[in-house]
Parts: sequence; C-alpha cells; structure tokens
Amino acid sequence: MSSDPIQTFLDECGELLAVMEDLLLNVESNADDPEAINTLFRAVHTIKGSSGVFGFEHVVHFTHRVESVMDQVRAGERALDAELAAVLLDCRDHISQLVELAAADPAAALDADLEQHGQALLTALDGGSPATAANAVTTAGVVEATRSGGGAIEGNNWHISLRFHADAFRNGIDPLSFLRYLRTVGEVRDTLTVTDRIRDAQPFDPEDCLLGFEISLQSQANKGEIEEVFAFAQDDCEIVIVPPQSNTGEYLALLDRMPEDELLRLGEMLLGAGALTQRELDQALAAQNTGDQGEGAATRPLGEILVEQNSVAQPVLDGALQKQGKVKAKLQRDAQLIRVDADKLGQLINLVGELVTASAATELLARSEGSLLLQESLAGMNKLVSEIRDNALTLRMVQIGETFSRFRRVVRDLSRELGKSIALEIDGGETELDKTVVESLSDPLMHLVRNAIDHGIEAPAVRAAAGKPEQGTIQLSAYHDSGSIVITITDDGGGLNLDKLRDKAVNRGLIAADVQLSRRELMQLIFAPGLSTKDQATDLSGRGVGMDVVKRNIESARGSVEIDSELGRGTTITIRLPLTLAIIDGFLVGSGNEPYVVPLDNVVECVELQKDDWEVRSGRHYVNLRGTVLPFVRLRELFSLAPHGNAEERENLVVVRHGRELAGLVVDRLEGELQTVIKPLGEMLAGLRVVSGATVMGNGRIAMILDVEELVRAASRGTKALAPALTALQ
Repeated sequence: MSSDPIQTFLDECGELLAVMEDLLLNVESNADDPEAINTLFRAVHTIKGSSGVFGFEHVVHFTHRVESVMDQVRAGERALDAELAAVLLDCRDHISQLVELAAADPAAALDADLEQHGQALLTALDGGSPATAANAVTTAGVVEATRSGGGAIEGNNWHISLRFHADAFRNGIDPLSFLRYLRTVGEVRDTLTVTDRIRDAQPFDPEDCLLGFEISLQSQANKGEIEEVFAFAQDDCEIVIVPPQSNTGEYLALLDRMPEDELLRLGEMLLGAGALTQRELDQALAAQNTGDQGEGAATRPLGEILVEQNSVAQPVLDGALQKQGKVKAKLQRDAQLIRVDADKLGQLINLVGELVTASAATELLARSEGSLLLQESLAGMNKLVSEIRDNALTLRMVQIGETFSRFRRVVRDLSRELGKSIALEIDGGETELDKTVVESLSDPLMHLVRNAIDHGIEAPAVRAAAGKPEQGTIQLSAYHDSGSIVITITDDGGGLNLDKLRDKAVNRGLIAADVQLSRRELMQLIFAPGLSTKDQATDLSGRGVGMDVVKRNIESARGSVEIDSELGRGTTITIRLPLTLAIIDGFLVGSGNEPYVVPLDNVVECVELQKDDWEVRSGRHYVNLRGTVLPFVRLRELFSLAPHGNAEERENLVVVRHGRELAGLVVDRLEGELQTVIKPLGEMLAGLRVVSGATVMGNGRIAMILDVEELVRAASRGTKALAPALTALQ
C-alpha cells in the first residue's frame, strides 16, 4: 500500500480529532447543543469508517463503542455531562494513539498497557447514567392520523387498514388467520370490521371477499416486521400501516442521525429510518411511473405520493427532505475544497515574487525606451500581476481561531492539575494571516498561555479573598491593524509586582541598583533571560526559561511583543506580527544615494519638511505638524549617508504609524509605491534592528526594508542607542 492514502487518512483523522476535542470542550458549557453533538457523532463515525477501509480493527472496535455512546446521547437516552465529556476527551486521546500505531504498522499487536487503558475507558463509558428525562424523543410536528374508513385513530398505537380483494377467498386466503397471527407481534387493542363493500355489491356473490378491517395494535415491532405478517396476502389485499404518533419523533431523530458523507435518495432515507417499507416504496414508484402524465407534464414528486397513500406522515417527509438538503449543501461545500501541499503553495508564492520583480524590471525598461504603447500594455499586465499576487497570498491565509481553539484543552487540563478554575475566551478567531506566521506563533502562544495559568490566575481561595470571582479568565483575541495582526493574551490574575521584578533583576545583575527605569522598561524585564517572578520552580514554570525565547521567536518573524500589567488586576501581552512574510506593498523612498522601502500599511501621509518647523531638543528631533509635536529621524543622519546632489534640496517628511504611536522619517526623495518581495537578511545583518529585510528592485538594485517599529522607537528616544547596530550598513 502506498504511503499517500495512509497520509491522507492520518491528516483526516487529525482534523476530526481536533474537531472532537474542540466540541467536547465546548459541550461542557453547552451540553444541549444538538448540532455540536451531531458533529461529534459524525467525527467518530467517520474515523471508524475510514479505519475499517484500511483494516485497522483496533481502531474500529474502540471507536464503535464510543460511537454507540454518542448515539445514545443524540437520542436523548444519556446526558452529556462534565463527567462523560471528560471520559470522551480521554477516549479521543486513546483513538489518536491507536490511529498512529495502526498507521505505522497495521499488523502490530496492542501494547498491554495501551489495551488495558482502552478497556478502562470503555468501562468508564459504560458506567454513565442514562438521561432521566421521561420523554427523550421529541414528538414535535406530530399530526393526527386517520382511519382509512374515516375517523381519527385513538391512542398511541399502530393502526393497520386492510382491504381484501374480491378473489381472496378463491385464492385460499383466510383473513382471520392473519388477524390471529398478528397477535404474535403485539397486542390487538381494537378491531373494526368494515362492511361498506357488502352493501355496495350488486349483485351479491357469496364467494367474493368483501371484508375490510381497521386494527389498533400495540407493539414494539417496527413497520417492516408488522408488514411481514401479511407477506403471503400482499397480492390479495391493500395494506396501509400507520405508525404511532410518538414514532414520528423517533423517525425524525433517526433521519437526523444519518451520516452526511453520502447523498441518499428520498426513498432510501425513509427506508433506512424505518418509516417506509420496500412494498410501500415500490407502490409509490409504480404510481409515479404510471400516472396520467401528458407530454411535457412534470413527474409527480415521490414524497407527495407517499403522503397521499398514507405511507409516510407529512412531518417525517419534511424531515427527510430537510436532511437531504442539508447533506447536499455539505457535499457541495466539500466539493469546493481541495487539499494542497503547503510546500507547493510556498513554491507558488516564490514564483509570484519573481514575477513581481521581473514585472518591475520590464516597467523600468519601458520607461527608458519612452514607448507609451508599451507602458500602457505593461500597466494592464501589472494590474494582473497584482491580482495574481493577492490571490496567491490568500491561498496561504488561515484563520487564527483554529490555533486558539487548541488551547481549550491546555487550559482545561492544567487548571484541573493546579486546582484552579479558569475559563478561556476567544475573540477574533476569524482573523486571517499567513500560514507560516501561524506556525511561528504556536510555541510562543503555548508558553504565554501556560504562564497565564500558572503565574497569572490565582487559586480560587485567593481570588475569593481578593473579592474576585473564583473562576479566572484568560482571553485570546486577534485583530488587524495597519497591515499587521495584533494578538493579545489577557488574564484577570494577580498581575506583575514591579518592585519585586526590579529587585530580582538587580540581584541577577541584569540592571544596576541605581538605574532609573520607566514603568514600561520595568515590565520588559520579564523577557530577560533567567528572570522569573516565581519564588519556587514547578513542572510548568518558574526557572526563568522561556519568556526570552518567546520574544526571540516573535522577533525572528519580524514581530514585536509588549507587556502591560497591573498588580491585582491582571496582565495583557500584546504580539504584533506582519500578515505575511512573503510579499507586501511598499513605499519607496531615497536618502543620499540609497533606496529604502517603508511598508505601505504603516505610511500615514507625506509632506514637505519646512526648515522653520523643526527643532532639536536633548539630541532628539521634533517637527510641528499642524500644531502637533511629532518626533522624527533623518535617514541620512541615521545611516551616515553622503548628500545626494544638491545638499540644499528640499526634504520630505513621511509620517508612519506603529500601533498607536506616530513618528516621522525625513528622506530626500519620494519614489512612489511598489510591490515588494521580502528577502531575508544575511547572517552579517541579522542583528540589525532598524532593517527587517531587503528586496530586489526592477533595476537590480537592493533596497532595505525599514523596520517601522524600531524607527518609531528611535525617533521617540533618540538614535544613539542604535549606533552600534548601524555600523554594519556603513
């Protein structure tokens, strides 16, 4: 067997197991959500079916038992409480182990410990208490059935209408024998003999069978079993079997529980639910095919015929049609999706980047040639290239919510381990960003969430003493801002004790005892290597290892991380990352003889810098921008560049934004917008803080992509601190 089908199976199981985990964690707070329960059942059912295709019997056996329990939950026979949800979560983990083992070696026997653990889980599943609801199956939409001979059917029993054909006696049929045999499948509660055909028969023939019966039967048998009683008389009588009124709800529940991986015909669905027998379906199909249909007439709907011949109640038909439409919509959505290897997407993005560069080079050549027709043609091509770029980048965009949802299990398990009560709230899960950025976020987010659980949220007794709710809250949120994605991790725990943090930093020699730090600078100490606010180390944290790695990983993805905390109120950590690491819209500027690129999303406006509007205070530059004091940095001075041409030529101020902070960049020239393919810096420039990457322009020159965050910081605090890092560019 090739590895491709197995890998597809593993990928599908991984997605379904993730769905199981997410739904079970949600169901703990909303156990009455029928859609969540149905989706959970389908996930287990699909894993079982796929495992059966590959002959993974251990997986099939275990998931079958889990599926049976979920079927009881769906039918209302068992309550999905916190205890059962916890067992099902453990079952989910066990299924994951079984799948990995089976995929690695289908013939491998189960490890004794693994098998014992599985048996213990199945025992725990069987120990669940059934739901105590007196009526677990809904009877919504029940309609009043009527006798074939007229009048309502009384009671909650099966009703059977029999009309024997005139030749029944001649064919050796004894109607009473069938009535006697009917007692073997239930209790006959009432029998009414219908004799209207005797009165209407002219002339009367004593050998004709003109009898009819209306029978009320109380039985646990299904429709097919009752119909079997009359198997030998089906050609000599007309039979209509109407289920009890309570069965309508049961049929609807059975229809709802049908798998959604295959679109069934209406008759097949009703047969599968037990609401229809094969004889009734054949009769309806025959009536549909032999009906009075002139040329161009539409075929009568099968459902209409089934209701007309009393084979199916209207609510059951409506339920089947609704289920059929739901399955069709799901299959149509699935058909629109295709699984693509991430490496192939990466190759596509790289090729699009090269196309952008080649397009820019062709545009420069057209300008130098002075051909207007060529330039017009290139303008159309550039528009198409831009659309291709945007669509290619969209292919690699994923929602952050899937990453956020993985932490539900982390919060649940660790909070229980630590004896804490913590709720996880997610906001902005639909926010999209590049898959490569998401991958770089996984480990930092995991560490920050674990820190919030261990360091941030206090024990219930401590929270109660402080006047807080015993249950703590961790919130993960995401939103777009100025071409970046902003992710915040907020807890309502104890917050940072800045005095304690400063003392620890002094004791570890990270800062001098007499140095004065701002509140922001004190909080940033938490990212220093080896520094922890915990007095004792635990299995989770407390050794001062991790926060420095978090910051380093985020900065390596061209991002930034900030922390804000209030003692006794909680902590918020803010991560800002670019939406994509591949291609951006840039704004090209020139300073001295060098070109630079500013990410266009960070550019607010461009104005001419007037000599009378700026001044220097304490080594920092400020400009009066329409009555607002704006710090700025002059790129020529920052990079020690020689003047370009006339040193007295005018200068331009590019106003940029990072988060809520504004600053100005003074440049010599404004070159306009361009599509920028981001290239990573080499090892020699890897530590350069004011440059985040480089790009190749159409004329072959290299332009540095400026790091707006560092430049805003330099403009606000002065550029002296950046001097050591700038020597690499000089």
